[in-house]
Amino acid sequence: MAVITTVDDLKRIYKRRVPKMFYDYAESGSWTEQTFRENTTDFDQIRLRQRVAMDMTGRTTKTQMLGEDVAMPVALAPVGLTGMQSADGEIKAARAAEKFGVPFTLSTMSICSIEDVAENTTKPFWFQVYTLKDDDFMQRLMDRARAANCSALVITVDLQMLGQRHKDLKNGLSAPPKLTVRSVADMMTKWSWGLGMLGTKRRFFGNIVGHAKGVTDPSSLSSWTAQAFDQALDWDRIAQLRKMWGGKIIVKGILDVEDARKAVNVGADAIIVSNHGGRQLDGALSSIRMLPDIVDAVGEQIEVHMDSGIRSGQDVLKAMAMGAKGTYVGRAFVYGLGAAGEAGVTKALEVIHKELDTTMGLCGETDVNALSRSNLLIPADFRGRWET
Repeated sequence: MAVITTVDDLKRIYKRRVPKMFYDYAESGSWTEQTFRENTTDFDQIRLRQRVAMDMTGRTTKTQMLGEDVAMPVALAPVGLTGMQSADGEIKAARAAEKFGVPFTLSTMSICSIEDVAENTTKPFWFQVYTLKDDDFMQRLMDRARAANCSALVITVDLQMLGQRHKDLKNGLSAPPKLTVRSVADMMTKWSWGLGMLGTKRRFFGNIVGHAKGVTDPSSLSSWTAQAFDQALDWDRIAQLRKMWGGKIIVKGILDVEDARKAVNVGADAIIVSNHGGRQLDGALSSIRMLPDIVDAVGEQIEVHMDSGIRSGQDVLKAMAMGAKGTYVGRAFVYGLGAAGEAGVTKALEVIHKELDTTMGLCGETDVNALSRSNLLIPADFRGRWET
């Protein structure tokens, strides 16, 4: 790799090496992409409070997320189709996360299966599920995750229906992808990506094909995905899924104080303040803008995590100082994966860690767990004056 100093460096390489269809899948939001943009630009409004003549030695970014020791408060978020960004992408990302000492979360809509990842790693990982109608499939999916020693179930609650993502529709990105002359021609120019895909047997949705009723091959997947998501989802259903799993659960997709309280009431172990990376309800507020209100409301009762918009170690610091107990990176690790496979994911984590560690010291802090809003300069109107 060239000299990499930022996640954006990886993004530029990623854009050159991965087909446009899959680059756009990661680097896009729904509708006008307002929320997608503000997830990152709202971080820019928060300034850091510099402190000097303070002992910066002995710094540590180590902490815990959901009772598990982590090298820094960052987990790899569940990202669908990761195995199309780089051959066997979920395995590569999981290996990088394990070696670095941070959690990896496998998406239900992954290319590599639960079993594939478990066979190629040694430590427990987290598994993400959508709220689907088919109880039999959901139970078998959870049984497979339990057999693979997954230590937590991440229940995504903000995708009962799919937000319209214009780029995906125009590129034919669906489950399975609808290839066009243009997309195939583009893929032919990404020779290193193509060679990798030719060298793997894992090219379809490994958790679904051959497991969901009626889905025996990729051609039968489209009708299943169109009908599978449960638009009747409510908190009773989430409680039912929690009981089906029987272990730790994280509820992902909380962007409202009232919903955060309901997650507490249903017995969740943690929540993720998230707007699905700006890919669902366009016009919703950014995760970092909503984080402090949610932390103030339930932060003493439940572990509050955050994703959507994290691109640097400084973003991690700001989220932690706002009260989060952990953060998630999705696009940031995908950039690294597409740029250089497992080594690229490792580089992304190294960049984020160095930024976090250095920034923490320059703010006069030596322990990531000691960060607080006193380390930040927050605009007086940052939370906004919204009427409902």
